[in-house]
Parts: sequence; structure tokens; C-alpha cells
Amino acid sequence: MMSDGYRVLFDTLEPGSRRESSLPELDGKPAPWESSMQATCECLSWRGALDNLERREAEDELGETIYLDFPVRARSAVVTAHALLDLGIIDQEELRSKMKAVRERFERE
Repeated sequence: MMSDGYRVLFDTLEPGSRRESSLPELDGKPAPWESSMQATCECLSWRGALDNLERREAEDELGETIYLDFPVRARSAVVTAHALLDLGIIDQEELRSKMKAVRERFERE
């Protein structure tokens, strides 16, 4: 069972979400948020806060175990948040607050 320390991440999984199961579902152009997240991860690695190789290894491991039910394209973001929680760079409440602010901004648009 997942520790409550990561509950904020599981709260992002929409009811009825499912893991992609076919190549057409997995193929496609990355969304703008994916490119931005990858750039942010590159910066975190460059500054020594979150090693890219370790993050990618965690993405492989956690994406196929703990976060298996998440859509494939969302896993990198969830695993990155998981790593940032583990490193103490952010805490659950800070992450929850930022996620709420982003949702509110999208609802206004």
C-alpha cells in the first residue's frame, strides 16, 4: 500500500482513468506541458537537485509498479513529483496548493 506521503499524487488520478494499452493510444505528439516538464527536469538535473538518470530509472520502476494505473504520458510528471517529495524539495501541502492554483487557472480560461 502507498504511504500517505504520496496521497496527493494519487488524488490526481481521475475516476475512470485507465492505462493506455495500444500503440495508437501511446503514439502522438507530446503536449506542451510535457515539453515544459522535461525542460524543468533538465534544469533540476543541471543544478544538481534531481539527477536525470535516477529520475528516468525511477520512472521505469515506479511507472510499472506503484503508478501503473496512471496514463503513460502522465507518469513522468507523477514520478518527478514523487522524487521531489522524497528529496524534501516540496512537501504534500505545497504540491497540493500548486496543483489547486493550476486547476483554477485552467478553469478560468
